[in-house]
Amino acid sequence: MRPLHAFALALGLIACSPTASDAQNPPPPLVIAQAPAVDRRAPASRAEMQMSLAPVVRQVSPAVVNVYAQRTVRQRRSILEDMMRGLPPGAFGGMTRERIEQSLGSGVMVRADGVIVTNNHVVDGADALKVVLSDRREFEARVLVADARTDLAVLKITAPAEQLPFLPFADTRQAQVGDFVIAIGNPFGLQQTVTSGIISALARTEVGINDFSFFIQTDAAINRGNSGGALVDMNGALVGVNTAIFSESGGSNGIGFAIPSEMVRRVVESALSGGQVVRPWLGVSAQPVTSQLARSLGLDRPRGVLVDDVWQGGPAQRAGVQRGDVILAVNGVDVNDDQALRYQAATQRPGASVPLRIVRGANQQTVTARVDAPPRTPNPDPRAISGSNPLDGTRVVSLSPASADEAGLSPFTSGVFIDQLDRRGAAARLGFQPGDVIREVNGQSVRTSAELQRAMANGPWTITLQRNGKPIQVQFGR
Repeated sequence: MRPLHAFALALGLIACSPTASDAQNPPPPLVIAQAPAVDRRAPASRAEMQMSLAPVVRQVSPAVVNVYAQRTVRQRRSILEDMMRGLPPGAFGGMTRERIEQSLGSGVMVRADGVIVTNNHVVDGADALKVVLSDRREFEARVLVADARTDLAVLKITAPAEQLPFLPFADTRQAQVGDFVIAIGNPFGLQQTVTSGIISALARTEVGINDFSFFIQTDAAINRGNSGGALVDMNGALVGVNTAIFSESGGSNGIGFAIPSEMVRRVVESALSGGQVVRPWLGVSAQPVTSQLARSLGLDRPRGVLVDDVWQGGPAQRAGVQRGDVILAVNGVDVNDDQALRYQAATQRPGASVPLRIVRGANQQTVTARVDAPPRTPNPDPRAISGSNPLDGTRVVSLSPASADEAGLSPFTSGVFIDQLDRRGAAARLGFQPGDVIREVNGQSVRTSAELQRAMANGPWTITLQRNGKPIQVQFGR
């Protein structure tokens, strides 16, 4: 799966707080398009087949911008390079040289005061950002939020005393496979390029591009440089932000993916209200309902997700959800895997009341959950492990549902997380890695960094850890 930009996705979360004036004067709400009722039908005549998309393109194009990112890349020059230049071996070897790297992506204005959304991988690591409007005016841009986990970034430009063109957000819950869409961006540096197609699929969760995989698939031609560009419907509303393509050659094969407008809107709202992206959760762990499970549960077909764990005191538990329930829909949207369940929760505002349609035994019912941010208990309590033990050189933190979620783990993961590793320490030499979760030491569960530090005081040690979801047990003598 290829992001549409030369730079890979970052692994962490970067959030820049808004200015003091922004915090004191909260912005008005984002505009959500109210789509009129549509009689969806195929063209009935040659005249209808020859109808043009030009009016929609004229309406939306001014809101699509170019985003130029400038990065300083530092490289260490080798002794071999010195010799190739005719310099004495080692004369300047090891010196650091710098070069300026520039790249181009796309962006979409979503507010009249110059708020722009693009992909995180377009701006990741940039020293300076420039935005060029469709009328060729140029503005310096600042980052309000860059969120690697959704691969979205929110930028701000200032155009004094002017209302800039922007796109309202579409409600993609009304979108259907087969609806016409238009993609606008700057592929290969060709500014304001327009392609059209249809929505090929909705709710793609198997793509694996970001932590909240839930994409709109389209056959509208999308190529490198389209990253951050707009996917719009026939009403001129933003359906999604173009993010990636499926391609073995790097060119468009007619399989492109866009982040739906609901997730884009939540990230923009977070950027404007506090500078930190907060993702609510339901507090359940679930698995897809297979054909075999459907038969055992008495369902007519495989659908929904089977709840296999419920966080005590979490939103779902307070709503009455129990282990063994099947969740069919969240907020009126069908869910068929855990990614879809997480996405539907994460696109809600914290504190929102969300209806859940569930099946328990032979009965179907609807309960209402008040979604909240995952809890931060226990406290992370970062600690450096050192001394004569196999975890020497690690920095560890206690996992809570919130910190596990931020690390890209299941919020139900418990244990102690290695978030930093000194390459000179014993742990690095023994093969421990950042991201490993220490679950047990000598058969005893460890849930906090303090417990782990005490457990490592005396050996020998039998350590059970989790890496990429798989358990590993290793033994070390003193």
